[in-house]
Amino acid sequence: MKKLTVKNLIEFRGKNNRTKITFVNNLNKEKIKSGDNSGGGDYWISCLSAIRNTFKFGNVNLLDDKITFLRDKIKSSEINRIKDQFQRNIDIISNFKDYDFQHLKPNVNLTFITQQKHQAILDIKGLPVEAKPCHIFTFSINNSEEIGGIWFVAQLEGFPKSELGMFTDILYRYLDKHHSKDFYINPAYCIAVDLYNGQEVNYKEIQNGKIPILIDSTLEDLKNYK
Repeated sequence: MKKLTVKNLIEFRGKNNRTKITFVNNLNKEKIKSGDNSGGGDYWISCLSAIRNTFKFGNVNLLDDKITFLRDKIKSSEINRIKDQFQRNIDIISNFKDYDFQHLKPNVNLTFITQQKHQAILDIKGLPVEAKPCHIFTFSINNSEEIGGIWFVAQLEGFPKSELGMFTDILYRYLDKHHSKDFYINPAYCIAVDLYNGQEVNYKEIQNGKIPILIDSTLEDLKNYK
């Protein structure tokens, strides 16, 4: 088992005992891949990249640029499956044209940190869990050097907030492991956003018990099927 993504853990949680065994066996063989309709990163890459860049550069025109690009792709494709994929990405981008990106970050200058590939795997309960947030950024508030991050995620029908919180949890653990010595992790700006339904979860909601912590119990359950 090379690595577990948060989506792997969410999919595992939704299975019964029999199918959990098969799922874990396939994970051990590294055969689990996200297909078009399962919400894999490749399927949603167009809307994810557009929204990531809009968040970083504060330029909503990037959304219109991506919509125009995808519409041209639809016209040039003869494959209905590809047309549907591009249209679903357009639908999500269109829904975010009036979205308030500013509330996801402090109203101060941000410094975006390049994420190192070798830091992406977290050892949790003896299992390798991948953390690949969209952006990590530092900022200063009242002489406090702080850090936050944003993780935009997407799948058909979206995630319930309890599962969306799993991305937030892993994001916080990533920041805690790699940056807590140098920065205060601001839980209000440690956020996962569901692009399909617009829901979001920040780490403050996990700290105050509004969102359950599911990562540890899910990994403990998964280990029983190894």
